[in-house]
Formats: sequence, C-alpha cells, structure tokens
Amino acid sequence: MMRETSQSIFDISGFIDGRRLSAFNYKLIILSWLITFFDGLDMMMISYTAPYMAEGLELSQGMLGNVFSAGILGMTLGGFGFAYLGDRIGRRISIVIAAFSFGILTFITGFAQTYEQLLLFRFLDGLAIGGMLPLAWALNIEFVPKRIRATVVTLIMVGYSLGTTFAGPLTNWAAPHFGWQGVYFLAGAGTLVCAAALFFNLPESIRFLAARGGNPEEIARLVKRLDPDAVVGAETQFILSDEPEYKKQFRASQLFEGRLLVLTPLIWLGYTASTLTVYLHASWGPIILENLDVGRQTAAWVSSAAALAGAVAGMTLMRFTDRIGPFAIAAFPVASLPVLFVMGVMPIPTTLFLVINVLVVALISGGHYGILSIASIYYPTAIRANGGGWASSVAKMGGVAGPILGGVFLSSGLPVIKIFLFLMLGPSLLALSVIGVGAVVRGMRRKEEEAYGAANA
Repeated sequence: MMRETSQSIFDISGFIDGRRLSAFNYKLIILSWLITFFDGLDMMMISYTAPYMAEGLELSQGMLGNVFSAGILGMTLGGFGFAYLGDRIGRRISIVIAAFSFGILTFITGFAQTYEQLLLFRFLDGLAIGGMLPLAWALNIEFVPKRIRATVVTLIMVGYSLGTTFAGPLTNWAAPHFGWQGVYFLAGAGTLVCAAALFFNLPESIRFLAARGGNPEEIARLVKRLDPDAVVGAETQFILSDEPEYKKQFRASQLFEGRLLVLTPLIWLGYTASTLTVYLHASWGPIILENLDVGRQTAAWVSSAAALAGAVAGMTLMRFTDRIGPFAIAAFPVASLPVLFVMGVMPIPTTLFLVINVLVVALISGGHYGILSIASIYYPTAIRANGGGWASSVAKMGGVAGPILGGVFLSSGLPVIKIFLFLMLGPSLLALSVIGVGAVVRGMRRKEEEAYGAANA
C-alpha cells in the first residue's frame, strides 16, 4: 500500500488503482445494490400493474402507453437534474435525496384515482428514479481501480435487474389481495427504509472530494477507512494525477472535449438504441404475451424470468468487458438478431416461444448492461455524474419512444408477432456503437503506450 507523510502530496488516483476491493467497497456495493434494487422495482412495477390499472381506472392501451412514457420522460429530466446535483453538491447527498424522493412518490402513486393523477404521479416519480443509477455508478467507480470499474457497475446493475425481476412476483402476490395500489404502498415503504440506511451509512466519493479540493480531514478519514495504515492528515495535499483539473462549473461542451468528441456520441447512440428496445419490451412484454394467449400471471412470471436471465448474462459479460474492452459488449446484441428474426417470421409452439423469449431478452439485456457498464467510466471525476447522467437521460429518449411505438404497433392491427422484427433495430445500432467505442479506446491506449515507450527509451 502507498504510504505518505504529513504535509506531503498524496495521489488519490494512484492509491485507489493500487488497491484490491476491501470490506469498505463491499459495504458500498451492497448499499448501492439495495437502492438500485428498489429503483428497478419502482420503475418496472408499472408494466405488471398496468393490466390491473386498466381495469380499475378504465384505461385504454393508448392511455397506458402515455403513462409508461410519462414516467420515462420524468426519468429523462431527472437524470439531467440529479447529474448536475451530483457533480455540484456531491454524490452522497444527491443519492439520499433521490432515494427519499422516489420512495415517497412511489407510495403516493398508490393513491391515484384518475388517469390524470396517474400521469402526474408517474412523471414525478420518474424524476427521482431517473437520477439514481448515474449517481450510484459514479460513487462506486470513484472508489475502485480502473481495471474493475465495468465489473463493479455491472454488479450494482444486478441489483437493479433483480428489482425489475421481483416486480412480477410482487404484483402476482399483492395485486389480487390488496389491489394494484398495495404493490405501490409496499414498494414505497421498502424504498424509504433503504433510503434511511443510505443516510446513515453512505460515504462521499473520495475522488469527488479530491477533485473539488474538499476538506482534507474528511479525505484523510476516507483514506484511513480504506487503508488504516496510510499516514495522512489534515495538512496532506490530495491530488488526482490521472485527470485534468476543472475549476469552472460544468458546461455541456466538456462532454465533447478531446477523445470525448467521438466517445460521447457513440455512447449516446448505443445507449439510446438499446434503451428503446429494452423499454418497449419491458413495458409491453407482459401484454404482448397476453395477446398471444399466454395467461396474465404466466406472462408476468416469464417476463420476470427473462429479466433474471438478463442479469446473469450481464454478469457473464462484465469481466470480459474489463479485460477485452467495449468490443466484448457487441457479442450479445449480434447474437440476438437471428433469434428476433426467427420469432418475427416463423410460427413457434407456445411453450418453445416462451423459452426463446427468455433467451432473446437475456441477450438484449446483457448488451444493455454492457453499455451501462461503460457509460460513465471514460469521463473525469469532476464531470462523471454529468457524463453518466447525460448519457442516461439522452438514452431515455429511446425509452420514451419505445412504449409509444409499442402502443402504436399494438393498435395498428398488424400481427403482434411482427413487433420482434422491429426490435432488431436497437441491437444492430448498439453493436455498431460499442465496436466504434472499442476502436477509439484501443487507439487511445496504443498512443499512451507509444508515448510511455518513447519517454523511457
């Protein structure tokens, strides 16, 4: 471990990169995993409660599509807003505010009695839900070595995936007994308990504090929590040797400086295309299966199994992404294309179709977790929350369009099964985007190695 004396310069980036994961990191990952679980649960419940809402509130498929999109529009705006807060006032307090906000708003959604109220509550809930993931990514990325950042982000996203998976069983159990409202009361209450745990246990990002010239005593305490033997104190100067120093407030143009001029548009394109596919299928998946004569509860269980399979696929990809780079992410979307084509053009027995549906969702979700895992890692600490938040919010445009397009398709009179041909667009664009990101990153690393070799020749 690195040792420094008082009144010396202490490189936070070198210190973090030279470490392995410790109990501190595992506690932080578990806390982040828990809140992203509720983030996924609160976001996805609308898909499973929608049939009950449609019956109780007399909603058409077009109205449901608007409710889906209202939540995603809120998530889009919330991603921008909370990303700004995260880089302005810190990761910790922004995460706590977001957690309490969507816990309260999810609970309140259970009181909706009209279509208009449901639209409003879903939009407001989305504002808070949309801000959580980029902040959780940023906080964890800034406590782990670069070599395992994609892995840690994917681990956190497993919590999100399990939350989306649990939405189906929770609805199947609670809705028949307590109505769809009970699902929101239970999820909102659970979120608030988790938010309280974050308030008392979540640390501030050590890299954020160093980049912003934070209180040296607070930084020293965090260093000590990571390595009790480190010799640091209030007079130690803490620096980040691997990043540019930003003195001014965030400007959107910073997302396009240097290598980011190419990386940011590629990440946005792949993330948006993937989000369109994921949200279209997630929002309408259970209803699509019902239209194919699959029972409501069976459709919910199949959709939950598919979400769980997606989490497993994402976990199998994470170490390849850290070792090989973004090229590894392309494997899943490429593999999904022939499967989607077969689903859209060939008659398949119902049981086999359900199995294939789980497979294709796993492939689509695996690719989506891949783009999520790299959405923040190429941005400097001072703008990382904004980098991830802007990428997430721009991608939500695909999320807004997906449910609307699904509603239009299902109302068009075309065979429902043909929707799987349309879904091929997203994986195609995602694969092209991550291949482009991989090429840029590989070229960047080659130049760094050449420069290092020349300097040591």
